Amino acid sequence: MQRLPKPGDIALIAALLLPLAVALPRLGGLGGPPELWLTWVGRVTGILALSMMLLAGLMSCRVPGFDRPFGGLARLWRLHHWLGFAAFILVMVHVLALGLASVPASLAAAVATLFPSPVQGAIWLGWLAWLAMVVFLAPTFGFFGKPYYQRWKRLHLVSAAALLLGLWHALLLAGETWPWWLLGIAGLGAIAWRKGMAPQRRHAYRIEQVAPLARGVVELVLRPEGSGIRHEAGQFVYLSPLDETLSAGRGEEHPYTIASSPSDMQLRIGIKELGDASRALQSVTPGTRVLIEGPYGEFFGRRFPKRDMLWLGGGIGITPFVGGARDLAAGGGIAGHAHLFYLANGPDRAYYQKELEGIAEAHQSFSFTQHYSRERGRLDEAFLRHHCPDYAEREIYICGPPGMNQHLLRLLADQGIPAARIHSEVFDFL
Repeated sequence: MQRLPKPGDIALIAALLLPLAVALPRLGGLGGPPELWLTWVGRVTGILALSMMLLAGLMSCRVPGFDRPFGGLARLWRLHHWLGFAAFILVMVHVLALGLASVPASLAAAVATLFPSPVQGAIWLGWLAWLAMVVFLAPTFGFFGKPYYQRWKRLHLVSAAALLLGLWHALLLAGETWPWWLLGIAGLGAIAWRKGMAPQRRHAYRIEQVAPLARGVVELVLRPEGSGIRHEAGQFVYLSPLDETLSAGRGEEHPYTIASSPSDMQLRIGIKELGDASRALQSVTPGTRVLIEGPYGEFFGRRFPKRDMLWLGGGIGITPFVGGARDLAAGGGIAGHAHLFYLANGPDRAYYQKELEGIAEAHQSFSFTQHYSRERGRLDEAFLRHHCPDYAEREIYICGPPGMNQHLLRLLADQGIPAARIHSEVFDFL
């Protein structure tokens, strides 16, 4: 069973095809000699490439709530990355096809088509846009190593130059320009919002407590200085600490899942040391300020809201389920029965075990089962069925380390559980 397209996907496809639909009557058809259909291919791929670039820019706006029609910010970011990559490939096809279309006339004609005299500025704007794309995308190629997160974010300004130059190139050559003005305002406006106004709209919080949960894991308890944010269970935020004593990460924004109930006046965020910034937060100074942006995501958004739930969490991926359990305990918006399987190496790595056991004892709508891999190995179907006989009929949520997620997805797929009932959110693109 395949996942159904999201409402945002349909709007995205319509916006992507708009400039092409307007331009097609002027492009002719695919018939005739090779130079004609190569010209057609070159123009169509150029139109699609610029449309993808501008829509990728639009998806970078990160306005809270904008990600919901696309299935959450993590999925929106994946679409953003794939659009950018596909646009770069289509630009290469665009250039190659237009050059080959002139080869039957002469090799000199092909060179002149791609590298005309300087007075033909529209073509050279296209080359400058391509060069900006190369500079921007180069760090993503494997031989450069993994890009440094904050440097990669700053490099996004180069992508804005690529969009501006590509748009200028199209406006000088297109017959109908209004679709490009529409997409251009959307794409470049989103980048201007992201880099200009959005940072000014973050919410200020104070760190009330740094509660140690295990070695290398803490829970930050934050109190808003103003009204704070309103969130749902399972969502996440971007947190920027302002503690001047931090050894790393001061002023940098990184995504963390909310572990508190939506009804809690305080914001609770579980943080495991996975890098320099998260390691520094283990000893952040209570009383210092942090800036919060969000919330994002829809982890507990369900296709069948009346179906009971199976939660499979491990590592720091337990935090959305802690927020969900706290919401159930507070009588919040998560309806139905939830059975949480907490997958940990051992008791020393089960961060919230006692609290979760207490919630399960006090509330019939929540069950809790602990699984230790040191004792039992990986979770298997027999263990699942023994502790939750109807697990295959439930709406299933997974959050944990990549290896754990992959194992669970294979396990559930082997049992014939439809992919539409399995929900997982990974923050690889954030």
